[in-house]
Amino acid sequence: MGGIAMHNEFAVEVKNLYVEFKTDYGVVKAVNGLDISIAPGKTLGLVGETGAGKTTTGLAMMNLIPSPPGRIVQGEIRICGQDILKLSEREMDKLRGQQISMIFQDPMTSLNPVMTVGTQIAEVIAYHEKVNKTEAMKKAKEILELVGIPAERAKEYPHQFSGGMKQRVIIAMALVCNPSILIADEPTTALDVTIQAQVLAMMKELKEKLHTALLMITHDLGIVADICDFVSVIYAGRIVEHGTLEDIFDNPAHPYTKGLFNSLPSITNRKTNLKPIRGLMPDPSNLPSGCPFHDRCDDACDICTSAMPQKAELSESHYVECHLFHSDKDKSVFGGTK
Repeated sequence: MGGIAMHNEFAVEVKNLYVEFKTDYGVVKAVNGLDISIAPGKTLGLVGETGAGKTTTGLAMMNLIPSPPGRIVQGEIRICGQDILKLSEREMDKLRGQQISMIFQDPMTSLNPVMTVGTQIAEVIAYHEKVNKTEAMKKAKEILELVGIPAERAKEYPHQFSGGMKQRVIIAMALVCNPSILIADEPTTALDVTIQAQVLAMMKELKEKLHTALLMITHDLGIVADICDFVSVIYAGRIVEHGTLEDIFDNPAHPYTKGLFNSLPSITNRKTNLKPIRGLMPDPSNLPSGCPFHDRCDDACDICTSAMPQKAELSESHYVECHLFHSDKDKSVFGGTK
């Protein structure tokens, strides 16, 4: 199977990534100095509102930013120690599927309607591995069984599968070459809650079995709580807070992260009023000066409007980009130390 031996502690490392798109209305700054790293067998949840830069980050990690109008302006993306931005398109083609795979949001549009699901999976295997058609189909049936679909259904077409089954096929296709990294972009959005739970449980089980590093792109904190080891909160293309699942859920520090939790209904206290975050995500073609969250933040002070906050380490595993954590006085007020 695919994946290569790791020479460092991370399956994927993204450093200081900037991605922009040139449009008729100006330059859209989608990702602005983003850092991400995921160890083998671990899951990182990338959480934020629509338009925060989540999907663009996933596409950049696959080196699939459409050009034009998009381009990776600067940064480093290392997959299993290799800087993919220095690879040729042919080398990148081999890397995709074999070392890094992506599950896209909508299973309905990710499958070819005129090919059987078995043939579609077998094509992926044949492209990446030196096997004949018979062996590729045998392996395709094995991976279908692994995701809970009977092997005999390999000869059926996508329209004969339910939404949840289609998503299982997509996951099978993404995992068939045992990639070191799997990116899942809102993989359960189109599914009902019961099927969503089944698909997530299956992904969790497969990730542990195959020791895959998983990037879970989502806006749903329930999914994060269920499947993630670490959480990165993204806002206007930057990671504004990062920590273990416990760091973020038990001790959220950034006003934006707190706002995300405050806008969730409480099961234990149904009388609690929800507190939505006021305003909207800033226009990425016209980002505000200073901290991009300052005009929505109840704790904003003068420096927030003019200077971009630096990382403040709250513990070995937990950091936040917020001016409130850069003085001892503010740390004690905002509960920034542990």
